[in-house]
Parts: sequence; structure tokens; C-alpha cells
Amino acid sequence: QTPEEILHHLQNIVDFGKHVMKQFFGENYVHHGEIIQLPLDFVRQLCLKIQPERPESRCDKDMDTLSGYAVCLPNLTRLQTYRFVEHRPILCIEIKPKCGFIPFSSHVSQEIKHKVCRYCMHQHLKVANGKWKRPSKYCPLDLFSGNKQRMHFALKSLLQEAQNNLKIFKNGELIYGCKDDQDCVSDWNELARHLKPFFFPSNGLVSGPHCTRTIVKELIHVITMTLLSSTDACRAGDMKTVPISQGRSYCEASAFNKELVRNGKHKLESSGLPRGCLLYKTLQAQMLDMLDIEGLYPLYSRVEQYLEEFPEERSTLQIDGPYNEAFYEKLLDLSTEDDGTVEFALTKVQQYRIAMTAKDCSIMIALSPCLQDECSEQRPVVLASKSRFTFSVSVLDLDLKPYESIPHQYKLDGKIVNYYLKNVQAKDDPVMSNLFKENEDCTLVLHKV
Repeated sequence: QTPEEILHHLQNIVDFGKHVMKQFFGENYVHHGEIIQLPLDFVRQLCLKIQPERPESRCDKDMDTLSGYAVCLPNLTRLQTYRFVEHRPILCIEIKPKCGFIPFSSHVSQEIKHKVCRYCMHQHLKVANGKWKRPSKYCPLDLFSGNKQRMHFALKSLLQEAQNNLKIFKNGELIYGCKDDQDCVSDWNELARHLKPFFFPSNGLVSGPHCTRTIVKELIHVITMTLLSSTDACRAGDMKTVPISQGRSYCEASAFNKELVRNGKHKLESSGLPRGCLLYKTLQAQMLDMLDIEGLYPLYSRVEQYLEEFPEERSTLQIDGPYNEAFYEKLLDLSTEDDGTVEFALTKVQQYRIAMTAKDCSIMIALSPCLQDECSEQRPVVLASKSRFTFSVSVLDLDLKPYESIPHQYKLDGKIVNYYLKNVQAKDDPVMSNLFKENEDCTLVLHKV
């Protein structure tokens, strides 16, 4: 890409955060950044310096060292809502919550998608493909339930099998980001050692399994309270909310749900999220995926067909930006009655892209201990048993998902569901299991020895 094209791409990223995602999440939660120019020599030196620190999975992505343009963003592992004393220790928890609802669309072809969430189904395919050794017990619907018991279970499950959905930083440095082959017990002990000064600054609780469990429990409590809090007074733009009641409030594959059923309870309580909290706003943006990928894909094909006939219309339709107020206004139409037009199809496609962005965002919770006399009304505060924290909550990874990724999402959805039906549900259902056995390819293959 030319420097001009890169500048245009970066401008789109900044504008999308500023004019679109801020409307959904609110002023305090979104940091859209600004474009700056850097000396090329500095960029090359930076690239060489950080290369050894990059995770292996990111090393195939090259840093742009030729254009000299970059987006400058705040360090979200620090507090964002007010000036603070620099020497005060800061704890930051990054959570990628994933999709918090079950599809409610009538376009869904497999009944299992109305019962088991995408995340829980995808876990089994990821394990089969070797990405992870074990499936996580985390279920996003538990975190998004607003029920503290379910949220605690979800966060504990994330701490046990964080995969790439949870990281913890201390003073900006990563201290806990789960690797697949880790020993969870020793990792928790090490984490508790880091966290003890935050939660128990002066008492004698020093070591042992009880100490670790207590500290982890305190951490989970504080994360839950910050996720349920509202630090942004404004409503999420003019968005008419999608009724959350449209979807089922629990996932049949959730380990929490299975435990309830085992204990003879069949009703899963869903307390609901406070309207001002970031989880609520995230869920609302996610639920712009009203048709599911199965209902959306034919509409994407309609837009594609139109663009083949009239390629010059691509810029008029704002598929690649500009992401301005006019783009946001078009997202406010929540009708699902298809009138057969390209305009309807494009609106649903753009809403789906926003929903996918919200499903893949990260939430950053920065915490800093504060004394009672320091905690003014202007600063949000959360209480633990022996300490109190001032905090800020931010959301990042808000780049709009590419229009071109929709066919991939359609194929991936089919793979996830088919794998789950054949290899997970079939094992739980003897009738289904026999059916798949009957249909298996039994060709005998002879190899030369």
C-alpha cells in the first residue's frame, strides 16, 4: 500500500471509533486515538526492538515501517478517568468476553444453535484442531447474565483456562496470560503472590491454598462489581435497543447450567445487566446480528451481485467508509422485514459487521488502591474486603470487521455446528450416535508396506 492508502486506512479506523463505536459504548469507554507521523528511522528501530517480545502467533504480521503514519492511543493498562499519582501500583485485567447471546433468528437451520452458544460449540473444534488442549468451562452467557453467581463462575473459569480471553497486567507488565500447557495451581499461587499487596496490604494472610483461593475470590468479586458499574453518564447514542429477552438467557452446554441440572434445578436465574454498564452496551451492539450469519449471507450475496453490475457504487454505499455520522444514522434501522432492496441488504450487512466487532472486542479494567480520604465522589470506587480501588473501564479492539470476511464467517459457522453435532452432541445422544455411525464412510484403504 502507498503511504496515502495507509493514511486513509488509519483515518477510517479513527473515524469509526469516533463517530460510530462511541455512539454505542459511550464517551468514557472508547479511546479512538489520533493519527501521528513518525520518523522512519524511529519506526525501524522500534520494529527491531519489539520483535523479540512479540508472541509467536503475531510474528507473521509485519509492522508498517514505510509510511511513517501511526495511530497514537492511550496505554489502557493505566487509569483513564483522572490524573493519578504515578508511583501508585496499577492492576489491569483484560477480558475478551465474546458473544453473549444465543441466536434468536428464524433463519437458523440447526436447532442446536438455539440451545448452545457459539463460543461453547467452537471450543470443541478448536481443541480438535490443536489450538487448545482442553475446552474452557467459560461460557459468555454466564458473564453477560448479570447474575453474580453465574458471573463469578464465568470469571473463575476464565482464570482456569484463559486461552486468549484473559490477561492480567501489573504496572503495565503482563503477569498472567494463560498458556495452554500451564499448571493452573502453581500459576494461581504465583498470581496470588502478585495480588496480595493489592487485596490484603497489611494482614498476615501469606501463603497456602486457602490464601490463594481467598485472593482469587477477591479478584473475581472486584472484576464483577466493575463490570456491573456505570462510569459513563450518557446513553449509548440514539440506538433503539434490541430486546435482550428475544434470546434464550442460558446455554445448555454451560458447565454452570449442567451443575444446576445435576442438582435437580432446571431454572437458571438471569438477573439482567444494569443498562449503563459496559457489558450491557456491548451486548446491545452484538445483538445487531439479528438475522444470524445464515440469514445475513443471502443479503451479502445480493450486495455482491449489485456491485458486480455497478462497481462504481461501492464508494456511494460507504462499504469502505467514510465512517461518519451518516454511516451511523443508517445503522439505526432495526427492521427485519426484507423489502428486496440493496439498501435493506446493505444495512443488515453493516449492522452485522458492527455486531462482529462488538463480539471480538476487549474490555480493560484498570484498578489502583486508594485510601478512604482520597476517594472523592468524582472517582468511581469499588470495595474489597480489606481494600478499596479507584478504577477505569475501557473497551478496545474496535476496528470494523472487514466486509470481505463474511463468506469466511458463513463457512466457519457451518464447520463449528457440524463438528459439534457429529462429535459432541452425538456422543450424548445414543440415537444420533448410531445414525452417524451408519452414515460413516467405511472405505477400506490399502497402503503399500
